[in-house]
Amino acid sequence: MPFNYRHSVLCADEVALDEIAERFGTPCFVYSAASIAASYAEFEDALKGRAARICYSVKANSNLAVLALLAKLGAGFDIVSGGELARVLAAGGDARSTLFSGVGKSEAEIFFALKKGIGCINIESEAELDRVQAVAASLRLRAPVALRVNPDIDANTHPYISTGLRHTKFGVPHAEAEGLYRKAADMPNIDVVGIGCHIGSLLLEAAPFIAATERLLLLVDRLDSAGIRLRHVDVGGGIGIRYKDESPQPPEAFVRGVLAALGRRPHTVIFDPGRSIVGNAGLLLTRVEYLKPGFLVVDAGMNDLIRPALYGAWHEVQAVRESASTTGVYDIVGPVCESADFLAKGRPLAARAGDLLAVMSCGAYAMAMSSNYNTRPRAPEVLVRDGHALLVRRRESVEELFALERRPD
Repeated sequence: MPFNYRHSVLCADEVALDEIAERFGTPCFVYSAASIAASYAEFEDALKGRAARICYSVKANSNLAVLALLAKLGAGFDIVSGGELARVLAAGGDARSTLFSGVGKSEAEIFFALKKGIGCINIESEAELDRVQAVAASLRLRAPVALRVNPDIDANTHPYISTGLRHTKFGVPHAEAEGLYRKAADMPNIDVVGIGCHIGSLLLEAAPFIAATERLLLLVDRLDSAGIRLRHVDVGGGIGIRYKDESPQPPEAFVRGVLAALGRRPHTVIFDPGRSIVGNAGLLLTRVEYLKPGFLVVDAGMNDLIRPALYGAWHEVQAVRESASTTGVYDIVGPVCESADFLAKGRPLAARAGDLLAVMSCGAYAMAMSSNYNTRPRAPEVLVRDGHALLVRRRESVEELFALERRPD
């Protein structure tokens, strides 16, 4: 585990969190490089001996230091915007090992991706296929594409993060995919290279994941019989982590099931993990500002961590130092002017004003979803590596938040 108590102080690997708070202030995101590397290695080890790629899902945590660490480990990337591609390139990632997903790619984003040599554009509609053909023709090249197929598989997860059912906006309906593949194969500036799907996030069991893969493979075999031979099968990501008392199956179980379904097929298999690599490698460090009956008011808010307000998500909260205070049961709330501004509810904690708290499992979809609501600067990010705490994103200043604005004189 990346976060453990040493001499009654919670540490990130070998570095005490109260020392990090002293240096960088609060609120502050803290990540463990060793934990990220270890989680990546779980996938790498499970895929040994198979033609495979691990394309980290950039949306989970897009800090350049995190991307650079994964690029050095050999990861490819899964992106959903031109901005994320720019981040990958700035971090030393390779466009050729990058998949471009997302339902709303603009003409400018497609142009940028093709100019940079994108590895694959995941097509999510017939209209998008037509747009990619037009942009590729204007550049006089062939665009590598796959269809993201919506397999209509229930991921048994929160409805906001379930993406594989037919009523969601994502992907090409399974029943329409074969016809669209035939159209794509006849387009002069389209190179059909693969197929993919993504059924949702926070998957705790491999069964729906494997079922979606099996449904894709039936289509792969039909296409092969029609002379449309794909080179890769992208099974997506969404593998869950432990936030509270969940018992998610390990990545190896998902990989083993997918490889069994693939059998002797020669296709390269692609996984797009995000949360399962970085989720438990990070935390949000915050300080108690006030105690009031039933509440701990802290200096982090829903603008820093929106998951509890947005999804009703549960994050464990731990005191950084053991306290002599009497344990009470508190809602942990922030300074933002919304009733939904809470990080946790009904938690037993021994704490007083000035104490530090760690909100756990904040490596994914925390800083990446943060905002400047109430003109609050976004928190810094710190990466702990080899016993050193490194500032990898400084705290914003208030002046930077309105630097792009102008008063009409």
